[in-house]
Amino acid sequence: MSDDASSPNVLTAVPMDTTSDKSVLLSYLRVRRRDLLAKLDGLPEYDVRRPMTPTGTNLLGLVKHVASVQLDYFGLVFGRRTATLPWFADDAEPEADMWVPADETRESIIELHHFSAHHSDETIESLPLGAVGEVPWWPEERRSVTLHRILVHMCIETARHAGHADIIREYIDGSIGNGQGDPNIPGRSADEWVAHRARIEAAAATFQ
Repeated sequence: MSDDASSPNVLTAVPMDTTSDKSVLLSYLRVRRRDLLAKLDGLPEYDVRRPMTPTGTNLLGLVKHVASVQLDYFGLVFGRRTATLPWFADDAEPEADMWVPADETRESIIELHHFSAHHSDETIESLPLGAVGEVPWWPEERRSVTLHRILVHMCIETARHAGHADIIREYIDGSIGNGQGDPNIPGRSADEWVAHRARIEAAAATFQ
């Protein structure tokens, strides 16, 4: 279970610091990290690992990917190198950061995510938004970046994959939203959701 989730169904609020532009961005990044990790809660090993789309998208792989790229964006880009992750080595399998082999544990991936978040937050808190870094894997004309730009990039990257995880989790066990009391989720019964989906399907079917 993630540090920010008191149970699989209730998420603890992440404080929103609005004292500066940087603190606002960091607060949003922390919220999205929490949301992504919480999608693992309460699921058995098979369900967090199994591919749920034709291209292999899976919950634990999403967490692994976000944790991995976050380390590089807030580490390597700003001169804070860490050890190269084995799935980013030159001889690694393609997209090895997007899935989890049987010999890698769920706990190790969650631990990596926590380490990545802590390491990244140290970079964010120690540098001004205008601090310059370089993204060596981007096209040469775009490689020079600021901390501000990378913070925005990682907020979007994390939110994008948290959205993927939302859909994947719904397909696995029907869980939706961010826990009990999520104000963005209507309080419909199972039958009401069926009727709601049927309404949408009927509207779409008029164009067949």
